[in-house]
Amino acid sequence: MDKERLTLEIPYGMRDFLPTEAAEKRAIEAELAALFAEWGYDEVVTPTIEYLDNLTLGASRALEPHLFKLFDKDNRTLALRHEMTTPIARLAASRLRDYPQPLKLSYVSSVFRYEQTQAGRQCEFHQAGVELMGSATAFADAEVIALAIQGLLRAGLSDFTICLGQVEFVSGIMNQYQLTDETKQTLQTALEKHDLVSFDRAIASLDLPEKAKKTLGYLPVLNGGAEMLKKSYTLALNEQSRRALDNLAEIYRLLQSYGVEQYVRFDLGIIRDFSYYTGMVFEAYTPGLGFPLAGGGRYDHLLSDFGSACPATGFAIGIERILLALTRQGLEKPDQPKDIYLGYAPGREHDAIQKAQELRAGGKVVELALLCQTEDDARAMQQTKGYASLVYLA
Repeated sequence: MDKERLTLEIPYGMRDFLPTEAAEKRAIEAELAALFAEWGYDEVVTPTIEYLDNLTLGASRALEPHLFKLFDKDNRTLALRHEMTTPIARLAASRLRDYPQPLKLSYVSSVFRYEQTQAGRQCEFHQAGVELMGSATAFADAEVIALAIQGLLRAGLSDFTICLGQVEFVSGIMNQYQLTDETKQTLQTALEKHDLVSFDRAIASLDLPEKAKKTLGYLPVLNGGAEMLKKSYTLALNEQSRRALDNLAEIYRLLQSYGVEQYVRFDLGIIRDFSYYTGMVFEAYTPGLGFPLAGGGRYDHLLSDFGSACPATGFAIGIERILLALTRQGLEKPDQPKDIYLGYAPGREHDAIQKAQELRAGGKVVELALLCQTEDDARAMQQTKGYASLVYLA
């Protein structure tokens, strides 16, 4: 019995997609892949397995416990990719090094991260996204944000918010009070986890004037529209933070040109959960989900770690999270068409094959019965399998 149970189990954090689920997933991936191509992004595919040192290059070793690791025959440590930005940065810095810039690359891939599973996220999950490499401009940042918004719309969502921040604003505020690296890390970790209790406790323990503590305490609650962004200049006492706010204002102006500003809200306390971000960062949220659907930002130093200095920006959309949001909001999911179930009476096998070929050549999705059936049985099968119509050869 134990052997039988083990045979039917799958590893922790993995899942099966049943036919309907797989069709919905593939339909959304196809929509996003088509959208990225429309915007001039070329698809790339990187290995599922990379050298561990490449995946953790320039990143905190705190990532390692979350990676699935293995060894090759030469005892070198490998790992399953945990996100797509780092492998694509490696690709851009090596085999695409001499390609004309800006590089506009897209992907639809699975990634692996060992963590506590939750709704919409397993240890293996699927993402679609883009990386724009070779431009340090606000124009590039605005393009990827606008494209992420169009991706969510194309997937079937309409009620969502892009929360837009800038890591240099947070860093500048911390630098203006000359906080130690250890203190910065403590505060940043609390911001990443949205742990306001730990954040407030850490600030209260600091040997700073009350006005400085009050300013730091504002960081998690600095969210709102354009007016909030203007008011935030009063907190920015150094050039680093002011430049960050100027950058966000320019990005927002460009997003207005795209006509998507209604989806955008500023959240100056956002710090993404990867250490390579250097500028603009954003996350997309929708009602009914307590975690982001999508996220991304600017990472100008990651390619330098691979020996090819190049500014870059991009985002990833979580496919399972899109599906979960559509389910919870009662929205229709994109799916693949099931047009015709083709049944036939005894002696009509040859005609049925010819008819199926004809219909498929005309662009229809057709399932051909493998055995002759009565018309009633064929109709019952058509309805059970979810085909739009029945063709029956009597």
